[in-house]
Amino acid sequence: MLGLDPRTVQRWRAQQGGSDHRRGPRTSPANKLSDEERARVIEVANSPEFRDISPKQIVPILADRRKYVASESTFYRVLRAEGQQKHRETSRRPMVRPHAQMATAPGQVWSWDITYLQAGVRGTFYYLYLFVDIWSRKIVGWEVHNEESMDHAAVLVRRLARKEGIDADKLVLHSDNGGPMKGATMKATLDALGITASYSRPHVSDDNPYSEALFRTLKYRPEFPRKAFDDITQARAWVAAFVDWYNLEHRHSAINYVTPEQRYSGGHLKLLKGRADVYAAARQLHPNRWTGPTRSWTPLKEVHLNPDRANTTIHGPRRAA
Repeated sequence: MLGLDPRTVQRWRAQQGGSDHRRGPRTSPANKLSDEERARVIEVANSPEFRDISPKQIVPILADRRKYVASESTFYRVLRAEGQQKHRETSRRPMVRPHAQMATAPGQVWSWDITYLQAGVRGTFYYLYLFVDIWSRKIVGWEVHNEESMDHAAVLVRRLARKEGIDADKLVLHSDNGGPMKGATMKATLDALGITASYSRPHVSDDNPYSEALFRTLKYRPEFPRKAFDDITQARAWVAAFVDWYNLEHRHSAINYVTPEQRYSGGHLKLLKGRADVYAAARQLHPNRWTGPTRSWTPLKEVHLNPDRANTTIHGPRRAA
């Protein structure tokens, strides 16, 4: 396009040692962080409290404390420049699910499943029954037993319905196609309570993503035993501690980094409003550091389970076929 032969360009580049003699920019950007601000970002990211979590978690926690150090992207940029950043595991693209459901408040759509916990005797397991409210991600109930049983599941569902005070006629309970989920006792219990049953496709675990993701979080916790549980009492004690951490301390990425209990109880509204105020004040102090709107702390209004590909808007829970 320029009419230059490649050899000519190569000869020019080789002159005087071939080094680049351009001086580069003579001034620094007006919104550049000072050395003290960069040092503060690194100090916070490497502090004992934050060194094992990502900037996506750090920024909301600081905002909850009415503190602003830097934006999430600035944290990542500074850490990358300091060689303290690494690639994360890529999430799998979700599949299209049958039987679309939508939750706009707690107690509308629950998901549940059973997972194995290694017992002391080789080849034996304890079984964790776990129920989660998909709108808030709160674990609303759990039990650990020595066997998989529709009777245990039915008793637990009845207890949860009373404890949570749910409107059973408006609750959809989603699960996979296992025996305890579709057994006669469990079906009769759901019918008696007026709870709508929803099921995944056979052999498709991705149809029950909330429970599967929760089990992955549980089993990838640093304190999850690498060896078998000594007995069922130890297994129940560990699960109880996990549930307390998950519901009361864990800031869930899918619900704008509030805890499941805060979202379930409605306390997340005040919290997210406070974060928005912190960002507005930070932008007012350094407006040249924003080229667009500040980070959105708007509460998530809808949560979908197995949404239809053709319908982006789903107008409420739909009974399974």
